[in-house]
Amino acid sequence: MKHKIIILGIIIAGIFASCQDLSDDFLEAPAKSTLDESIIFSTPGLAKGAVDGIKEPFGQTNSYRGRFIPFYGFNTDTEWNLNSDKLNDSQADLCVYNTMPNNSQMNTENNAWAMMYLGIERANICIRGLRTFGNPEPGTELGQLLGEALTLRAIYYADLTKAWGDVPARFEPINSETIYIEKSSRDVVYKQIIEDLGEAATLVAWPNETSATTSVERINKAFVKGLRARLAMVASGYQQYPDGVRRSSDAELSVDKMYKLALDECRDVIQSGTARLETTFEGLWRKYNQEITTAGGESLWEIPFSDGRGRVLFSFAVRHTKPDQFTGQGRGGLAGPLPTVFYDFDQSDTRRDVTCVPYRYGTPSNGIAQQELGSLDTWYFGKYRYEWMNRYVTSTNDDGVNKIYMRYAEVLFIAAEAANELEGPGAAAPYLKEIRKRAFKSADQAQKVDAYVNALSSKESMFNALVKEHKFEFTGEMERKQSLIRWNLLKTNLEQAKSKMVNLKDRTGEYADVPTTLYFKYKEDNVTLDIYGLNRNENQNPGIEYSAVSWQSLVDDKINSLFKTGVNPDDRQFWPIWQVFIDGSNGKLVNDYNY
Repeated sequence: MKHKIIILGIIIAGIFASCQDLSDDFLEAPAKSTLDESIIFSTPGLAKGAVDGIKEPFGQTNSYRGRFIPFYGFNTDTEWNLNSDKLNDSQADLCVYNTMPNNSQMNTENNAWAMMYLGIERANICIRGLRTFGNPEPGTELGQLLGEALTLRAIYYADLTKAWGDVPARFEPINSETIYIEKSSRDVVYKQIIEDLGEAATLVAWPNETSATTSVERINKAFVKGLRARLAMVASGYQQYPDGVRRSSDAELSVDKMYKLALDECRDVIQSGTARLETTFEGLWRKYNQEITTAGGESLWEIPFSDGRGRVLFSFAVRHTKPDQFTGQGRGGLAGPLPTVFYDFDQSDTRRDVTCVPYRYGTPSNGIAQQELGSLDTWYFGKYRYEWMNRYVTSTNDDGVNKIYMRYAEVLFIAAEAANELEGPGAAAPYLKEIRKRAFKSADQAQKVDAYVNALSSKESMFNALVKEHKFEFTGEMERKQSLIRWNLLKTNLEQAKSKMVNLKDRTGEYADVPTTLYFKYKEDNVTLDIYGLNRNENQNPGIEYSAVSWQSLVDDKINSLFKTGVNPDDRQFWPIWQVFIDGSNGKLVNDYNY
């Protein structure tokens, strides 16, 4: 059963009172929870309630739930907000590299920035309390809880630096002297949270090692090590600094050191045998939509939402026009894969039809909706499907489905990338083969897995193959943008994506053999489409029982909306700090990057 994030009433209200009231008088007085902390953080049941409270800001209305998850991560060379071509639209502006500090979706006191710092403050209080009163040793309940608190704080900071670059670094509870602080270099933040995750890995248990780690809604060692590896790659990668796009100049964050750390952590996870790829790609996503949260599979950790919170399917699922036989909310389809992605897949790759869906569910008749073909410029993420859920969503605003934060496939990818850099393509090959083996049927594996990977004989060819494979594995999971940034490929690949869409529109170059007409009929259930013409070279009319539809609706204005014309995406890798926080910072916060 899905764990529901709740705050344990008086206990957590007392502990976190300092997060809510930052007046000087209050901060100079003893915290309301001071007399209780010795009891709360020495008692596992009470301490768990406090640590659970760190997660509560994820679900706040304008936090991850309704702002960060829906809008961070777009647009890339594989994914876009389907409304990107809307002019003077605050949601579109968040995705087309033209975000301003006064963006009306974000420029509020309770948006994701504020909620991330609320979560950090709660984590700081828990970490202080557990260290002071809990004796949190490895193998103990309080040790597990300290590891969770350290990891949750690292998650908030990882996402702050991902979206904003340099941010204020707070690793102690706020007091009267630290209400207003300047931004710190993100390198300082990276080093601290990488160190924190190293400690957390000694405290938390492997998946299913203890009762605390039987669900992917609790922090486990495989996730901590995987997240540490991800952050090591990010910290040593390219990104925009105030003086330009470059790698960090901090010797502690060098490629050699960070890639070794990442590879070691990934190999620990792989060798532990406590996580694994699901048997099939479709099976992975069916299990996800069915809300199976048992640890030990592919999902390493998920942001947990109760049934009445969270907007993952609401935002990204295959579009349902109205409530129908599958869902009580007409939602989905805020974003989708670029129209080129389907045609970039190998036709025999089983990930293709799971990732890219060309239809929506139309207006229902007597409660039953049929699939309807959309248009060439409007594809949906098939990883998120109401029709694969075990329950019927009744909320009009939320679906309650968790957000997978990291899965085992990424551990294999990081291992391959780091091994290729440090040890060469031969060391990377087994990890890439494992990913591709799941993607292709056994009859295709000799050619599509073994021969394909064995031919990658140089570091460059292996790296380029990993960049492509990342697209096929992770489209729709909002992981691509940060990867393009750290590879120094954001601008290059976005420009290339526009060119590829022009070729698709004109049916030239690599898309010359894509049909311009689709044919469809309904299967026996009178709901599911039988489509001919999606595959390359399917140009013959399949018969009178099929209806024809033009498959050419891709125009220049839509293509150019991938990023704003005249804007260099490498000059806008990060969002600006919102004006409300600049104005309320007592002059301490400023925006860089010419905002």
